[in-house]
Amino acid sequence: MEKRVTQIDDQTLLRLHRDMLRIRLVEEAIAERYGEQEMRCPVHLSDGQEGIAAGACLALRKTDKIVSTHRSHGHYLAKQGSLKAMLCEIYGRAPGCVGGRGGSMHLLDDEAGVLACLPIVGTSVPLGVGVAYAAKRTGEDTVVMVFLGDAVMEEGVFHESANFAALHSLPVVFVCENNNLSFYTSLEVRQPDRPMTDIAKAHTITIKELDGNDAAAVFEAASGAVTQARKGGGPSFLMCNTRRWREHCGPRYDYELGQMTEREFEALRTDCPVARLDAQLRKAGLLDDVGEETLRAELGREISQAFEFACNAPFPELKTAGDHVYA
Repeated sequence: MEKRVTQIDDQTLLRLHRDMLRIRLVEEAIAERYGEQEMRCPVHLSDGQEGIAAGACLALRKTDKIVSTHRSHGHYLAKQGSLKAMLCEIYGRAPGCVGGRGGSMHLLDDEAGVLACLPIVGTSVPLGVGVAYAAKRTGEDTVVMVFLGDAVMEEGVFHESANFAALHSLPVVFVCENNNLSFYTSLEVRQPDRPMTDIAKAHTITIKELDGNDAAAVFEAASGAVTQARKGGGPSFLMCNTRRWREHCGPRYDYELGQMTEREFEALRTDCPVARLDAQLRKAGLLDDVGEETLRAELGREISQAFEFACNAPFPELKTAGDHVYA
């Protein structure tokens, strides 16, 4: 991974910091409340990976589309999906973004450009490529960003989709969140010893590998890829290396499950993407304790109000149980 000097303006850096902190605080609140047994769906939290969601989505226009995975909260929030609708969905309430019928792994927000979040490994890829193909055929000025995990590179559908995207020079950006884990199985026992970027390169797709915990680096790389796609230059593949902090599915930290020692976990947290940008902003004189406290208070109020709204929202009516079900 290359060393770089960021050319990002101050306001963009502050926006990246805000977006990452918002994702972190929302997911911490979900983890804290999950034991109440009111969220009756699995949750896949992305603590430690916020730099990728914030950096990649900030490079997009509102009219651009994203397709996400089972670990979707960060992408949805970074693309400015409705927090109230997201929490209602997790609580199974009627004002949820899919009517309280899908839960955490099936988020969408048409207005924000969140096309779909899908739980099955690899399914975000062909859907995103299909949307990009439709945009090109209709002349729509839309870039599609597809989020995927490292395990997707083991699925045949990636090769088929990558081949099609390259062949038709589609406006699609693949963002691979490489946290080195598929559930709890590490990369070295799942794939041969070769760079995953070589898979995309073999399909003549533009590749870039970067530190996923550096939100500014992700933003710069994503901005370049989005510009290329919008100008007809075809697809890109961004390999963003990172590591999640919590269990594969649920609110606990990995060390609490014995998947790592507490010392290893604390070492992992020293590379926190939120703290890293926070330190950069303070060094540049763009953030201080008062500014941080003000921001946290503002976000805290938004999050508390959204949880209160979700917890008091009605459940879907029983008579609608058959709606949207097709034989």
